[in-house]
Amino acid sequence: MTSILPLVLFVAVSTVTPGGATTLATASGARFGFVRSIPLMLGIAIGLALLAAVAALGLGGLLLALPSLQTAVKALGSAYLLWLAWRIARSGPPGAGNDPASAAGPARPVTLVNGFLLLWLNPKSWAMTIGAAASFALLASNPNRLAMLLGTTFGVAACASLAVWCALGVLLARVFRTPSHWRMLNLAMGVLLAASLIPTWR
Repeated sequence: MTSILPLVLFVAVSTVTPGGATTLATASGARFGFVRSIPLMLGIAIGLALLAAVAALGLGGLLLALPSLQTAVKALGSAYLLWLAWRIARSGPPGAGNDPASAAGPARPVTLVNGFLLLWLNPKSWAMTIGAAASFALLASNPNRLAMLLGTTFGVAACASLAVWCALGVLLARVFRTPSHWRMLNLAMGVLLAASLIPTWR
């Protein structure tokens, strides 16, 4: 336990800090509630766990070794996040069918599959898991065991951090009651989601 404590701390800090996934979990919790946001959170957590396992096996290095592939992943991921940010920012209050702004917002929560794809198209996730695989490689006797260790740690941490951010969104939904409040909240969530792309392109 003492030897893996630095890994646990690294993963906990990496997953709980604000970013695209945490912002999306917060926005989903505010708009759809905790239970309906579970598929999104599971998709992101499963995606991160598998990505960490792939990085531990050495396959993640291919992305860093091929600049053209790296650029393609950045472009696809950024386009998808910007599309989600635009839809969230234009949303009105949930269930406001007569509100033109709400019609532009997402009518259903992000699915498990889309959450998984969102994670795999996020270059930040690749950098985070590859960095962990390189830094903590000596914790396991072979790549397979390292893959299990990193996959489990990242998966559990992602579930916990996303649940916290989603619960925050549920609490915000109880505070923001009027349509104007909801528009401000959704606009803020959309801007934060779009802003999470800035470090990716530096």
